[in-house]
Amino acid sequence: MAEPIEDFYAVIPAGGVGSRLWPLSRAEAPKFLHDLTGSGVSLLRNTWDRLLPLTGPNRIAVVTGKAHEHRVEDELPDIPEGNVFIESSPRESAAAIGLAAAILQRREPDVIIGSFAADHHISRQRAFEFAVRQSVALARAGYISTIGIAPSEPSVGFGYIQKGDEIDVEGAPMAAIVEQFVEKPDLDTARKYYADRNFLWNAGMFISRADVLLAELAANEPELHAGLLEIAEAWDTDRRAEVTDRIWPGLKKIAIDYAVAEPAAEKGRLAVVPGHFDWDDVGDFASLAKLISGGRPDRMSILGRNEMVLADESTGLVVSQTNRVIAVVGVQGLIVVDTEDALLVTTSEHAQRVKSVVGTLQSRGDDRVL
Repeated sequence: MAEPIEDFYAVIPAGGVGSRLWPLSRAEAPKFLHDLTGSGVSLLRNTWDRLLPLTGPNRIAVVTGKAHEHRVEDELPDIPEGNVFIESSPRESAAAIGLAAAILQRREPDVIIGSFAADHHISRQRAFEFAVRQSVALARAGYISTIGIAPSEPSVGFGYIQKGDEIDVEGAPMAAIVEQFVEKPDLDTARKYYADRNFLWNAGMFISRADVLLAELAANEPELHAGLLEIAEAWDTDRRAEVTDRIWPGLKKIAIDYAVAEPAAEKGRLAVVPGHFDWDDVGDFASLAKLISGGRPDRMSILGRNEMVLADESTGLVVSQTNRVIAVVGVQGLIVVDTEDALLVTTSEHAQRVKSVVGTLQSRGDDRVL
C-alpha cells in the first residue's frame, strides 16, 4: 500500500443541518453523524476512514460547531485534541476552510491541505486516492485543485465544472485547467453537459497549498482573510477564546466556491482532476433511496427497524426509528420517515421540497422538532 503523503493535511468541514433530510437530520444530530448507508458507522467516520491512508491519524483536522464537538470526538477517538477546530457559530465554508488553512499554515508553513465534506458517500477507494494524489501534485505546482466527478447521469441537482486544456504536471496525468463553474442547470442543459463529457459534477473538494489558498482569499475577500489570520495567530495561545469571540461573529458568510474557487478559475489558477469513483452527497431522501437500493428503482429500501416495515408491491424508502408498524401497499416512489416526534410523508419526485418544511417551521418559531 502507498504511504501517507508527508506534506498533506486533510480538513473535514462538519457543519450544516442537512435540512432536506429532516426529520432524520436535525441541528443536534446532522446527517454527518448518522449511518445512512447501513455500514454500521456514521458518514463522518466513513470520511475519516477514507482519508486515513492518505494522511495517517495525526494529519486530519475537523472543523465543527460547539454543539457537535463531543459527538465528533466520540466518533473519531484517534483524532488529536488540537485538530478539532470549533466554530462559535456557522459562517459558511470559506470561513471554516479558511480558518483551518490559517491555523495549519502557522503550524506548518508549507503544508498542503485538502477539504473533504463530512457527509458524502464515496466508494472505489483506490480511485479516490489516485485523484487526491494527483491533486496534491498540482498543489505543489502552485495550483488550487478540485476533484470533479464524472457524471453518471444528466443530473440537475449538482453544479458542474467545465474542463479546459490539459496540464502537464508530473504526478497528475489526468489534470486539466478549469474553464468555468456552472450553477445547477435545467434538464436540457444537463443532458448537453452529460453528452459533452468535458463537464464534471462539482463535489466541493479542494486541494491547495495553504498559503496559496489564503492568498487567493486575501485577494477576493480581504476582510474575511484578515479576520481569519488574527484568529489563527491566537488559536494555539490562551488568547483564543477572547479573539475568536470578538472577530468570528462579524466574518462574512460566503461559500469557498465564490470566495476562492471561481475567482481562481477566472485567473487560470484552478485545476481539476476527474474522479472516477462513485460519489453521492446524500442530499435528499431520493438520493438516499437510490444509494441504499444500489440504484434499483423497483425496490423498497428500509433504513432502521426493518421488522416494523411491511411493504407490498411498493417502491421508495422507509426510515423507521419507532416501534410503530409501517405498512406500505401499492405505492411507488414513496418516502416515509418515522421518528419519535415527527413524521414525513412525500415522494421521491418531491424530495427536494422537504427543505421548505424546515423553513416553515423556522418561520413559525417552532424549533421543537428542528
